[in-house]
Amino acid sequence: MSTLEIDGGYAGIRFSACHFIPQHEKCSRLHGHSYIVRLRLEGEIGENGMIMDFVVLKKKLKEMIDEMDHAVLLPARSEIVKITAEEDSVLVDNCGKKYMFPRMDVRMLDVPTTTAEEMSKMMAEKLVNEIKIPENVRSLSVGLDEERGQTAWYTVILQ
Repeated sequence: MSTLEIDGGYAGIRFSACHFIPQHEKCSRLHGHSYIVRLRLEGEIGENGMIMDFVVLKKKLKEMIDEMDHAVLLPARSEIVKITAEEDSVLVDNCGKKYMFPRMDVRMLDVPTTTAEEMSKMMAEKLVNEIKIPENVRSLSVGLDEERGQTAWYTVILQ
């Protein structure tokens, strides 16, 4: 078995955004990160001499991060955070902490909370669902650095 890896730190697959984690002692406060995305595929080398084409993967990763770059990331599936979208603004109640953001600055993510773990899962599943993964690929993993040395990984087993 072989491994293909994209290190977003070197490949320019990074974004800055702010978020909060409800009910966390420190991280319940609104704060930001300069995220770096990593990707790892494991599988057999195909007939074309590759596990998969880097270009396809990098293009989709960049498309995903462009949506989140310099935005307020909110958990659309949270049972704790109450979000009310109005015409020009988004009102957020985070366990009694109230925020109002311009609607254009907010990205509603399909996650229950905006942890690196949940966001790496969201990204991995989106990649698997939106691009054609060759049959020789056994697994796809997305890692999301909140800072260097602090990465959350999520793996989708394909075979």
